[in-house]
Amino acid sequence: MSLHKPLSLKMRAIALLAQREHSLSELRSKLLRLARAAQAVRQAEAPADEPLDELAEPADVADEVEQLLVWLQARGYLDETRFVESRVHARAGRYGNLRIKQELAQHGLSLGEEAQARLKDSELERAQAVWQRKFGATPPEDAAARAKQTRFLAGRGFSAEVIRRVLRGLPD
Repeated sequence: MSLHKPLSLKMRAIALLAQREHSLSELRSKLLRLARAAQAVRQAEAPADEPLDELAEPADVADEVEQLLVWLQARGYLDETRFVESRVHARAGRYGNLRIKQELAQHGLSLGEEAQARLKDSELERAQAVWQRKFGATPPEDAAARAKQTRFLAGRGFSAEVIRRVLRGLPD
């Protein structure tokens, strides 16, 4: 038997948000998983003579999580604009626009026009920096090396035009 009382769902949500920003969908799935696990533990620890229908139903768990998410948003703990900014900041030094947009789309979010313009303006510089860290400043010597470097940059989410410009060594 544990001497410590488990953290409430609200405290777990705040602890998750204290570690890093989360999107609404990401936090919802984590909280649902935590709430269902806590529910399973309560059911397992319930005395055999206690009816199970008194424990929370799955719909109640989902409602509780949704209410908590609304509460977190209302108090500014959960902010999707902040999530987008932090994700762009964390990824921009290593990835291209396509990869960043794809990652945000997986969270059900998109970049604002201003953020898209900033990323587009800096994509060539970012691609050159990533390429130089990986391959040095020397251009590819043969077709195989060019293909390898192209695949690497494409895998990082840089556009085909930017990749061509990086590998050809064209200035801005």
